[in-house]
Amino acid sequence: MDFRVGIGYDAHQFIAGRPFVLGGVTIEHSKGLLGHSDADALSHAISDAVLGAAALGDMGKYFPDTDLKWKNADSLAMLKECARLAGEQGWVIGNVDSTIICQKPKLAGYLGSMKEKIAVTLGVSADKINVKAKTTEEMGFEGRQEGLSTQAVVLLQKK
Repeated sequence: MDFRVGIGYDAHQFIAGRPFVLGGVTIEHSKGLLGHSDADALSHAISDAVLGAAALGDMGKYFPDTDLKWKNADSLAMLKECARLAGEQGWVIGNVDSTIICQKPKLAGYLGSMKEKIAVTLGVSADKINVKAKTTEEMGFEGRQEGLSTQAVVLLQKK
């Protein structure tokens, strides 16, 4: 079996006046994430992992923050495009494992919805997607609630 593994990482700062979107789900919180698109750091980490596994570069190559086309863009649409690009090279999603590192708000109640939205976006069954949330026990920028970070690992398989 021909397969490849990619990893992705993203981090965004919390700011007031923006919606807080992760995995395509809007989360109740007093702040959102700063970014050119909707700043969905989870979708960004998964996108980079897909592109990395397919040896296609990173999100900046396809969605530069200097391009107004991507201003406030839906990051799930960007993820779908990354999967399409990998698909053009003959790859399909084997599975996704992802982690959100965030002190607050607590995200457990949102993880199932994120998993479903990501699965639909990638065109795979939800049992191929894992989303988990961790805190840093109040250490670092995540622990101080200045922002959050995300990590993802993606397995691609040849069609």
